[in-house]
Amino acid sequence: MKNSLEIEAKTLLPVSVYQKLITAFPVKERFWQTNYYFDTSDHLLHKQSAGLRIRCYHDSAEQTLKVKDQTPVQRKYHEVIEITDKLSVSEARKLLDAARKGEKVPFEGKVKAYLDQNFGTPFIPKLSIFASSKTDRLLSDGPDHCELTLDATTYEDHFTDYELEIENPNPDQIKKTLTQLQKAYHFNSTKQNTNQNKVARAEKHAS
Repeated sequence: MKNSLEIEAKTLLPVSVYQKLITAFPVKERFWQTNYYFDTSDHLLHKQSAGLRIRCYHDSAEQTLKVKDQTPVQRKYHEVIEITDKLSVSEARKLLDAARKGEKVPFEGKVKAYLDQNFGTPFIPKLSIFASSKTDRLLSDGPDHCELTLDATTYEDHFTDYELEIENPNPDQIKKTLTQLQKAYHFNSTKQNTNQNKVARAEKHAS
């Protein structure tokens, strides 16, 4: 389990640019992940700029609560605090099965402690899955060894989008890498394609 600061630039890409980028740099890792997003019926987490998900991999899983950083170190890029508990596959399945049955989801660990402290103990029974997505994630060794995350995400209605994420504790490195990629691969960061929330996208395409 861990808490971590996440600073990243997120840019939705045309599929043609995505296809060039996934072959342009050495691949460090590639894997599938399935994401299940939770909130209350009145979107209380969203109203508090928070997001809760269970993410499942081939042989492991995790539950993550993202909350607003009250004292951000920068304001140009996306920045949140991540509270994460590792889960086994069987633990994740138990949580998801309870949610699908409309039962209280038995969250534990640091995620539960934060929710109890900040939303109250009656809050967890109100949570349910409202959207999901499946992502083909590729991690590349980008310029100056700055890691690139390239996602092809498919939603419940079978729509797929493509995204570049550059996560780094140094905002200057993010800016340098993003600028270099924009020039080399002819794409721009605009209001429409930058830092578009994954949870909102999943909800938009929920069936």
